[in-house]
Amino acid sequence: MSVLVAGATPVRAGELPLYQPAPAWVVPVSLAEVTKAGTTASPIVIFDIQQRIENGRLWSYSDGATRITSPEILAQAATLVLPWAPDKGDLTIHELSIQRGAERIDLLAKGQKFTVIRREESLEQRMLTGVLTATMAVEGLQVGDILRLRSSTSSKDDALGGRVQDVAPIVAAPAQVGFARVKVSWPVAAAPHWKLLATGVTAAPVRRGQYAELTLALPAAKQPEMPEDPPGRYRHEPMLEVATFADWADVSRTFAPLYATDGTIAPGSPLAREVAAIKAADASPIGRAQRALELVQDKIRYLAVGMDGGNYVPQKPAKTWDLRYGDCKAKTVLLLSILHALDIEADPVLANVGMGDLVPERLPSAAAFNHVFVRARVGGETLWLDGTASGSRLSDIHDTPGVGHVLPISAAGATLVTLETHPNARPIVDLTVDADESASVDLPSAFVATAVVQGPPASMLTLAKSQMAEKEQRDAVGQFLMGFIGEAQFSDASILPDPVAGTVTLKAHGVVGTAWRTEDRLRKRGVTRLVDQMNFAPDRSKTSWAAIPVAVTQPAGMRYRLRLRLPDGGRGFAIEGVPDLKARVAGYDVARTASLAGGVFTLDERIDSLGGEIPAARLPAERDAFATAKARAPRLVAPADTRRRWDIDRVDPAGATQVQAIRTVFAKAIADDTDGTSGYTSRASLLNGIADRRGALADLTRAIAIAPSVDLYLARADTFYALDDLTAAASDAEAARALDPSSPGAINAIATMKAERGDLPGAVALFDERIAIGGTTRDSYRQAKASMVSEFGTAADALALYDALIAEKPGSPSLLNARCWTKGIRSVMLDTALKDCTRSIELSSDTSAALDSRALIWYRMGRYDDALADLDAVLASAPGQAPSHFLRGVVLRQLHREADAARDLTLARRMMPSVDRQYARYGIKTS
Repeated sequence: MSVLVAGATPVRAGELPLYQPAPAWVVPVSLAEVTKAGTTASPIVIFDIQQRIENGRLWSYSDGATRITSPEILAQAATLVLPWAPDKGDLTIHELSIQRGAERIDLLAKGQKFTVIRREESLEQRMLTGVLTATMAVEGLQVGDILRLRSSTSSKDDALGGRVQDVAPIVAAPAQVGFARVKVSWPVAAAPHWKLLATGVTAAPVRRGQYAELTLALPAAKQPEMPEDPPGRYRHEPMLEVATFADWADVSRTFAPLYATDGTIAPGSPLAREVAAIKAADASPIGRAQRALELVQDKIRYLAVGMDGGNYVPQKPAKTWDLRYGDCKAKTVLLLSILHALDIEADPVLANVGMGDLVPERLPSAAAFNHVFVRARVGGETLWLDGTASGSRLSDIHDTPGVGHVLPISAAGATLVTLETHPNARPIVDLTVDADESASVDLPSAFVATAVVQGPPASMLTLAKSQMAEKEQRDAVGQFLMGFIGEAQFSDASILPDPVAGTVTLKAHGVVGTAWRTEDRLRKRGVTRLVDQMNFAPDRSKTSWAAIPVAVTQPAGMRYRLRLRLPDGGRGFAIEGVPDLKARVAGYDVARTASLAGGVFTLDERIDSLGGEIPAARLPAERDAFATAKARAPRLVAPADTRRRWDIDRVDPAGATQVQAIRTVFAKAIADDTDGTSGYTSRASLLNGIADRRGALADLTRAIAIAPSVDLYLARADTFYALDDLTAAASDAEAARALDPSSPGAINAIATMKAERGDLPGAVALFDERIAIGGTTRDSYRQAKASMVSEFGTAADALALYDALIAEKPGSPSLLNARCWTKGIRSVMLDTALKDCTRSIELSSDTSAALDSRALIWYRMGRYDDALADLDAVLASAPGQAPSHFLRGVVLRQLHREADAARDLTLARRMMPSVDRQYARYGIKTS
């Protein structure tokens, strides 16, 4: 054949596609017969793979025909891409044609040819593949056509010593295809091994003269469905494996020459000087092994090399050191060379990352593996050393990778070895949180978070620090920490790499929403992070899944330490649950200690995944153990009289620092992000919570000036309303609706302002307009209208609206309560009001609203003790209800308990400055 020349650079024949007929052993498919059969309307008309193994070479023939059924398929099919490895063989094009009705258009005869692309397309994955790509934009292709491409590649890998291997995919239902098959043939005298890894697929070789053929008619039966969490061997794609290796020992022996280290470190070379430096720095074998591993991990960057035989042939150590990059093969042979020079026994092992548990079930071949690393023996211990990992130090030297089964590479041959795993020495993330909750169990938590990160995440963070500006670094730290702490506002975030320890330390100040919740009328707080984030709910609901084990995440550890300052020096606080725990649960080792002393709660929790799998027979017991561990997780319980946010008037109470710590974080966040609003809105929320509404107003105004939004305008409207500035509140509500005319919040706010300023018809008209539109919001607007008329209209009109709503939903506790409340504030029909409230209480899961309404009825009826009993019940479960405090103050005055009444009234006014104005509308005044 001719040799093409570009400039002065000769091009090898294997680097250009050939255009030749298919080999004689190929049995072609008749497109006419397939389309005539009309068995499917699938776009895939032909999927035909035929292979021949002979003389150490694999020849793979492919026939694909695609029906162009839509513009989308046309866009995909019109560009053809054929990759191949020129160092191992040729790419040959046999046919490229378009079938248009009865007409066949031969595109090759019309002069269309493939263009070869030489660029590396996988550099972003740190890979040099050496693979060339033949590409073509098909001319004249139309919807309705059938595009057919037949091609073949030949492959002979010298690294395999004349052995051949291949893995062919098996198309299975529900995939639809007109014609599909996989066929492999070989000389009868040199039969390879073959294996089907698929369910419901059978085949047997058939002799055709001097050759045997193994044919699979496809698509195969639908493969069994699997749960989400089985070991990898249960979830692999169906495939046919063919190989000429005798056994695993043959695979091991074949690779041994590639990893020989004799003479790889020349005397006086740079590598020899590195070996000498390690010897001088550390006399212990294990210390030397660690320094060798650190050298390979930290000084050689990862770059996969799959060119010029590089799929299996490692780069020479001296070249790797000069280039300062290499893949797992190059790093492994470099590490082996150094270890052998240090007189440390070591050998390479082949592994499969991700499918290591499937290896024993596979056909012995090199294709069963995708990784290689080092097994070393030091002081009677076995060490597993991976040069492609990062940040490994002496404390990590005994860590075990979760790769299942490995194959040692040895000139004598070896069999598979099961790699038993155990917890890693160091956690991937060691997080310490110092939290300040010294003022109240309602306010956000101010904290300082310090995370020591190692392994791959540390490498990513180090890279981020080198490539990001200061603001982007702060954002990266915040995003990382929020995965453990939750949505938070951060300031003073930093990334501090420590090359000596192989770690990166993240540090940030922050504020996160309160974790305290009301339960059984007490404030309680979860304190664990790791156990809370664990999940163990294997689904084995199908009979066919009953015997399938659960895969456990490969070894990795997390540690979480919390130091939490409590209000009032911790007086009356207690730990609920089991503070200390040491257990193995659901494939994890869990260790925890917790204590409460000196007003500080301290937690130290570590969880390590163990790798491997949990047998199906153990799943019920593990589920029970896991549920028990979560149920018994410790929680803090505050005393009933603990300080609440409404007890705080703008600043920290004596002995507390929480409010100032929160203010400091917000101020720094605002200073660091002058174009952002989150710092202002977060601080405004805090200030509103501690009755500093003027301060909140200022922050909301600044936020609106930066990025006005419906939510911001409505938040400022609420604040103006609380400060009795109805004009400003109405203006902000109108501004919110101008941004979103359909906003329910804006419409309700505008209607409220109109009604309170005397324009009830205007408020009702707003609601009537939305009610007339209909849709899913119709009922909510009808209820809003009824509530508005109840507050500002006549009792008769309001009750008529509620009667109509209740007639449609007679069992609605919220509507019954609303009608009761209307009768109470208008002081009408008190006997039926009492029935409405009591019925609502009986139907409600949350009775506080109806109890509050019934207390108003009791008050109107002069039954002050009954009113007080209901209000006490409301405030025991929902102590933040300002109207309930106000009414209790009014009731207490009637009972001549002036001091108690004054406390409730003062608290109600601090929580809700407009409360007097509201109850004055009902004719209830305190002076």
